[in-house]
Amino acid sequence: MKDQLKDFIHFLVVEKGLAKNTVVSYERDLTSYLTYMEQVEQISSLNDINRVHIMHFLHFLKTQGKSAKTLARHVASIRSFHQFLLREKVTGQDPTVHIETPHAERNLPKVLSIQEVEALLAAPNGNKPLDIRDRAMLELLYATGIRVSELISLNLDDLHLTMGFIKCIGKGSKERIIPIGTTATNVIQLYIQESRPKLVSKKQMSDALFLNHHGNRLSRQGFWKILKGLAKKANIEKDITPHTLRHSFATHLIENGADLRAVQEMLGHADISTTQIYTHVSKTRLKDVYAKFHPRA
Repeated sequence: MKDQLKDFIHFLVVEKGLAKNTVVSYERDLTSYLTYMEQVEQISSLNDINRVHIMHFLHFLKTQGKSAKTLARHVASIRSFHQFLLREKVTGQDPTVHIETPHAERNLPKVLSIQEVEALLAAPNGNKPLDIRDRAMLELLYATGIRVSELISLNLDDLHLTMGFIKCIGKGSKERIIPIGTTATNVIQLYIQESRPKLVSKKQMSDALFLNHHGNRLSRQGFWKILKGLAKKANIEKDITPHTLRHSFATHLIENGADLRAVQEMLGHADISTTQIYTHVSKTRLKDVYAKFHPRA
């Protein structure tokens, strides 16, 4: 059975082109699944697995304290695997057909108010190369909603500032084009012209857009440390994560009437249901405003 798993993983990498972390997640889930089938259910053939066996496995995960979100991910992995086996004629039936995906509770993402965003963007207010770099990074994140992993992966030739957009490679190696506003464009141009040349290492020239003080590509951990420091400087008490500006970008767009499909495309979401959570955030924020300011709330 493990040989069939190897074939499936190869299919995910070569034909589906999924991101490395996604493939690792599939492999981890399915390895535990097949190990359970072999050791607990005493099954040696994929053809012998039925719906009851899978329900036993999910119950086992639940007794281990796994969340509904984790169970839902396992079901998705198992379903994809068995559908692959059926298409490849390795098995003659799909035992996942009548298995429902557990409904995972979705926590609403934390977002900053527009005032808090402005305070954060204004925090790196010096004129040193690193100050200008930090302003450029924050402005770009809030202007485009890209992930931090995408931000630090940007190269100089991914910028098309005169045309008003950037090119970004997201999850699953999918490329997307995202518009960028005047404010972010201006500070990025300032960074490229005046600050980045002072950061570039003469020993190791880099195509990376954002560099650390050693002249190398900035890491995710490096950005996280910078963000924490700037949030503290801006007196923001909320627990900020690298995704906070992305969440704020999407929520503020929707609050101001942006089309959900357009926001989905800019964020690079494969499924619009992922983007719809920001409409719930927007409604929750409106209720909070109403409760706070309406005299008869």
